[in-house]
Amino acid sequence: MRNQWPVLPIVAGLASGLLTGCGTESGDSGGSGSPVVMGMSDDILATDPASGYDPGSWLLFNNVFQSLLSFPKGATEPQPEAAEECSFTDTQTQVYKCKLKDGLKFSNGDSLTSEDVKFSFDRMLKINDDAGPAIMFPMLEKVQTPDEKTVVFHLNTPDATFPSKIASGAGSIVDHTQYDADGLRKDGDAVGSGPYRLDSFGKDEAVFSVNENYKGTADVQNTGVTLKLFHGDQSALKKALLDNEVDIAYRGLSASDIADIEQADDSSGVEVVEGSSAEVQHLVFNMDDPVAGQLGVRKAIAHLLDRDALIKDVYQGTATPLYSIIPAGISGHNTAYFDTYGARPSKAKAAADLQADGITGKVKLTLWSTPSRYGPATDDELKAIAAQLNASGLFDADVQSVAFDQYEQDIADGKYGVYVKGWVPDYPDADNFTAPFFGKGNVLSNNYANTTITGSLIPQTAAQSDRGATDDSYGKLQKIVADELPVLPVWQAKQYAVTRDDVYGLEYCLDASTVFRFWELSKG
Repeated sequence: MRNQWPVLPIVAGLASGLLTGCGTESGDSGGSGSPVVMGMSDDILATDPASGYDPGSWLLFNNVFQSLLSFPKGATEPQPEAAEECSFTDTQTQVYKCKLKDGLKFSNGDSLTSEDVKFSFDRMLKINDDAGPAIMFPMLEKVQTPDEKTVVFHLNTPDATFPSKIASGAGSIVDHTQYDADGLRKDGDAVGSGPYRLDSFGKDEAVFSVNENYKGTADVQNTGVTLKLFHGDQSALKKALLDNEVDIAYRGLSASDIADIEQADDSSGVEVVEGSSAEVQHLVFNMDDPVAGQLGVRKAIAHLLDRDALIKDVYQGTATPLYSIIPAGISGHNTAYFDTYGARPSKAKAAADLQADGITGKVKLTLWSTPSRYGPATDDELKAIAAQLNASGLFDADVQSVAFDQYEQDIADGKYGVYVKGWVPDYPDADNFTAPFFGKGNVLSNNYANTTITGSLIPQTAAQSDRGATDDSYGKLQKIVADELPVLPVWQAKQYAVTRDDVYGLEYCLDASTVFRFWELSKG
């Protein structure tokens, strides 16, 4: 997922067998308890699932819409949600069949049938919005509906991770009578069949009530949620929490704010809840850039980067050093960058890297940043990295920060040599940390291609239904990337939210699936 700003292992064999419902089925969806008010620094960029591909939008999708499958709390293996059962019907993982539950309805009372499922996927792919999730489904050839309860997906290449993809926000099912097949919905409304309905959506606030027509696995613990949007203003978010204007602050408090709250006494009435996270951040190198395109420069940066200092000084312990493309907690994780470049900075090795490439004199370099999209401390982080490089005497590095829209356009135009990218996974599988970065048409726009990765390793791992059996292939992929250095992993986030002491259930909202479950929240 294109990160707006800032586990349990994968269970082997998730895609090979039949997925049938095994959780609590919600029969009475009226909700109980009190409404909850949550503050968030992210924006919600879209209410239409064919467009949104950012954490704020997916938070809305995961609560307003249903997918055929979903990730239960604490789990990394999808289970049926709108579907009664799903399975691959062939040994090549290219035909996936789902049978819908009986009696599904949208929040407006319309019945949900296989026609709506097919419409939702066909529409997303046809619109193919630049800011949407269609990029996740190059393998989807066609969707068939033999009857009103049966959906059959035909894939043009084997993909054992397809169940995880449709369990994400990208699999949101919309009402075919309420959405245009050829264009995005622009009115800010949303009609889904999830646990909540969207009552109103404005610049600073979204209001959700319990969807009484919902039929699924969520057991709603509140009577509604009001989501207040702070547009990156972390100070205002912290003040709203301490002034009891919001019950929860999620995504956006600075590292110093979290540290201050953790050290405060109980009289503050708030507490920090920590959960697992697979959110990552990388430095990205433009392989066609005259400076960053030189391997010696990239290797020198890798030998000078002090991740521990960044975590201590900039992030105050709210992240962990990352030495892998695949984060800890996800099957396939290794320490390829640690094994290749070590953890301690080495000026001698960096100098040797430059000399081996025939580079003499200080390397002049600009590190490009954007001020809030990848976290409120991103600019400070890049400045700290530049200082580390300059302290070696081998670099003359500076930092430039630009607004996100301009940042994305300049990256697409190849104007930057070194820039930062964050990633919140769409689904908790190594495939989602590799194929989007190194596959064909990758999201990094850094002109990197490796035929072994694109022609062999990515197709092989995608086709393997036993996800635990992909570790060797992912190890080879990460070794190639560590040697060629199109990206340099920096950190893996810890996931935090801060809550008033009368709010419960937040620990069930913070896990590697990245699904924030409104229905788990209660207020006593």
